[in-house]
Amino acid sequence: MSSQDQKYQNFRALHARDGAFVMPNPWDAGSAKLLAAAGFDALATTSAGYAFSVGKRDGEGGLSRTEVLENAHAIVTAVDLPVSADLEDGFGERPEACAETVRQSAGVGLVGGSIEDATGDATNPIFDFDLAVDRVRAAAEAARGLPFLLTARAENFLHGRDDLGDTIRRLQAFSEAGAEVLYAPGLPSLEAISEVCREVDRPLNVVMGLRPPFFSVAQLSEVGVKRISVGGSFARAALGGLNRAAREVIETGTFTYAHGAMPGSEIAAVMAPGTKGDRS
Repeated sequence: MSSQDQKYQNFRALHARDGAFVMPNPWDAGSAKLLAAAGFDALATTSAGYAFSVGKRDGEGGLSRTEVLENAHAIVTAVDLPVSADLEDGFGERPEACAETVRQSAGVGLVGGSIEDATGDATNPIFDFDLAVDRVRAAAEAARGLPFLLTARAENFLHGRDDLGDTIRRLQAFSEAGAEVLYAPGLPSLEAISEVCREVDRPLNVVMGLRPPFFSVAQLSEVGVKRISVGGSFARAALGGLNRAAREVIETGTFTYAHGAMPGSEIAAVMAPGTKGDRS
């Protein structure tokens, strides 16, 4: 098994190679092993997907830092791949909370993670600019010397603040504060994504699968995106399949959903003791 340092170096190298790479988001050890076996080079946790799996809503303080890091540790130990984490708002308003979250994240084997500028408060959804920057700076200082790649997220477009100029300003400030990857979920168009890529000096992560428009890996790579995640959309796809199967049984009394199910033998091969999601 790769050491944490080796996984970290592998993760950094993905951001330096040509083109964009996809880093999907498992929500537990089993989904992580399946995605590793599918052939991805790195994984990221999803707060939404994990929250759904334990019967909670995403955000709004639904998950504690302890819960998120225990879930992340289960994923880290299930696969032989670099794993980054959705660290939400850093689990506290103050910069010191973000720093402590980074230290604890590295301690469970994560080689990266994202801190967002969303407050979790619907009446005031985005941290003020200066505090948002201070939070990233504290996280970056905590990451210094650790095998940990810090991503900083500007959340305007997920919270009804469709201000591209402010989003770019925040990302640029996050870069200056020490973030090594930048992330602005919910950008509304390929043109907006392209503009962000031109205006920042760090690799840009975008999320696909949450809501339209959906762009291909080739399209995103062409405009300069380096990393593509899927957030909770794989988890929602799995829940969508479960819901369709349940509705079929309830409404028609049939079981044709089983035709599209993954064979048990294939699942057993991926989940076998000692495997780390080895690629087939």
